[in-house]
Amino acid sequence: MFNLSSLLETSAEKYGDRDAIIFGDTRLTYAQVDGAANQVANLLVSRGIQPGDKVALSCPNLPYFTIVYYGILKAGGTVVPLNVLLKAREVAYHLGDSEAKAYFCFQGTPELAIGKEGHAGFEQAEGCEQFFMITADPAAESPVEGTETMGRAMSQQPPTFESVATDEDDTAVILYTSGTTGQPKGAELRHRNMRDNALAGVDLFGADAEKPDTYLCVLPLFHSFGQTVIQNGAFAFGGTVVMLPRFEAKAALDLMLEEEVTFFAGVPTMYWGLLGAVEEGVDISSIARNLRVAAAGGSALPVEVHKKFEKKFGVTILEGYGLSETSPVASFSKYGEPVRVGSIGLPIPGVEMKLLKPESWEEIDDDPEAVGEIAIKGHNIMKGYYNRPDATDEVLQDDWFRSGDLGRRDEDGWYYIVDRSKDMIIRGGFNVYPREIEEVLMTHEDVSLAAVIGVPHESHGEEIKAYVILNDGATTTSEELVAWGKEQMAGYKYPRQVEIVGDLPMTATGKILKRELS
Repeated sequence: MFNLSSLLETSAEKYGDRDAIIFGDTRLTYAQVDGAANQVANLLVSRGIQPGDKVALSCPNLPYFTIVYYGILKAGGTVVPLNVLLKAREVAYHLGDSEAKAYFCFQGTPELAIGKEGHAGFEQAEGCEQFFMITADPAAESPVEGTETMGRAMSQQPPTFESVATDEDDTAVILYTSGTTGQPKGAELRHRNMRDNALAGVDLFGADAEKPDTYLCVLPLFHSFGQTVIQNGAFAFGGTVVMLPRFEAKAALDLMLEEEVTFFAGVPTMYWGLLGAVEEGVDISSIARNLRVAAAGGSALPVEVHKKFEKKFGVTILEGYGLSETSPVASFSKYGEPVRVGSIGLPIPGVEMKLLKPESWEEIDDDPEAVGEIAIKGHNIMKGYYNRPDATDEVLQDDWFRSGDLGRRDEDGWYYIVDRSKDMIIRGGFNVYPREIEEVLMTHEDVSLAAVIGVPHESHGEEIKAYVILNDGATTTSEELVAWGKEQMAGYKYPRQVEIVGDLPMTATGKILKRELS
């Protein structure tokens, strides 16, 4: 029997007076977080929530998220974290699809206007019986008629609770995929999936409860990367989580300095943003001196960003790989060992990976140059997609999960992401991988960031188009970049179309939204 909430409870028993969460001027100890989570658990049980019931949560990186998250788990419920940028119609879909019985939604403030439409989604959803508005002022009245605030509802609840005994194979969390194809699907993750992925921090990052890390939490906690590597990873080893609700590079650097952050994890665009925020002559030596681990995931890290960050900060980025369906970590570059720039590392302990032939479960030959679809097997693989057996059968076979990502493997077993299989461009019969083109473009002295897609073409089927953000002060033109690309790449690869832009559309987690480019 194992309940994921024991990560919090064990640390609260051992390190009750240690800071668990820092947010602005608020500092909460492990004992305080555990007590508040117990109040949430008591509230849910008093309102009829049964073990196994789904409880949804919309909240940015604030202490409330962690308190409610573990409170749901303590009550034996399943946490359904929702993207805070969802609109009312989308919230209603997720509540209905997950069959949520209750919903905690952050109201938002004028400065942080996130989640304000959440209550409308609750009103549209069938079967969701309880709604709690998370307000900045816990004593405030609910702004939605007929509902109540979390603060008032839990204020009379005792701070002690005996967590419900759950089997390690019970569903702890349902994480929804981004829905790039069709409606989002909920990946069911077991208590042991999430536990083992959090505990992998010993092997991956040298985590040590006697020398706890201070984690900067800029990755959204509703996403698997932030949830496992930051929140659960920190709580498993008595670490301190410094929360930043929205990633802003300058604010992140300030917090890294002020709180002496030792562990930073982010998606590639965050590293790109940090580099851009470091003005020439700014002394970041103290940040570099404190920073023990810099981890990247979520999407492929451009080689140029990797090299520039190491040069500026003196810290080598450890790149990893995973998906919501894999809890999320599947592979990582191991702390303390030489990093291979551009690689997502080796499978983590207890996990296997292999490469499959296109549209087949057959493994490709062991050739360092061969490209195949990455498949994963191990303690981190989801149960399946909630109430979607057909979709589950498409991606799971004999405990192997096919990722949809194309990769290659070198002679030492290190993996490298080539691209998403759905992003691959077929130009005149040739396979073109956007990531390869982006990497080349970013070696140009004037290019800061690039995104490459395929656009329809009468004779070639698809043509290659690049969207490029230039460095400050750069004057390179689109025509010059096309000509330069022609010199650098094979005739079927270089982009014939280059559009210079000021920014690129991104998800809440910082991934570039290529589907919004055309």
